[in-house]
Amino acid sequence: MRYEGKTGVITGGASGMGRLTAWRLLEGGGNAVIADANPAAFPALEEAFAAHKERLMCRACDVRDYGQIQATVDACMAKFGKIDYLFNYAGGESARMCGSTGNFVEKPVEVIEWGLDVNLKGPVLFSRAVLPHMMEQRSGVIILLGSITGHEGSAHAVDYAAAKSGLMTGLVKSLAQLGAPYNIRACCVAPGPVLTRPAMANMKTLIGRAAEPEEIVDLVEFLISDGAGSITGSTYLIDGGRSCMTH
Repeated sequence: MRYEGKTGVITGGASGMGRLTAWRLLEGGGNAVIADANPAAFPALEEAFAAHKERLMCRACDVRDYGQIQATVDACMAKFGKIDYLFNYAGGESARMCGSTGNFVEKPVEVIEWGLDVNLKGPVLFSRAVLPHMMEQRSGVIILLGSITGHEGSAHAVDYAAAKSGLMTGLVKSLAQLGAPYNIRACCVAPGPVLTRPAMANMKTLIGRAAEPEEIVDLVEFLISDGAGSITGSTYLIDGGRSCMTH
């Protein structure tokens, strides 16, 4: 894939699939804006991507805070002048991310709120911030990261399942409807277990393994390409057949 003249904003871009997406953009000649709540990771990123430093921007950004989101978008526009892609990768299951234990009814309310805010409110607000620029340039693609949990539901990760389901249905369809007159597309990719951390290897799939991060990003790259120009408003499970299994 070639991305000369293209700019992508990647939330949660300091690690995992976000980092890989940034690398693909940079290697393809594009500009990458990494928006992440962990700025301690930026020096290592800047060193790893040093060959592309003129086309890389790292911004500390908590996707729960619209002020930080808008500041990131403004900085991107000031440096690169456009936003072609928004990759909403920031997220995670709230109990794991916040170090909480116990089932849903024992989970502190502030942990539940963190999960809803990061996994659902963040993509909504970031989409709100980039859409005026995409509408003015009359082009753009917004990628949402769902989850097999949003399809299956979860008695434990209730807030996570609810948030991901919201991305996979209401948000992706609504953004597609809003964006269509402006040549803006919206797509959602919903992975099953992905080997971004070792514990994912223990989740069962029909094909007997978790996906490699590259497999997810390969699908994302297709969806932002001209070859996917007729695809919008849809969610794509990439779960190794997990949705076909009887639990």
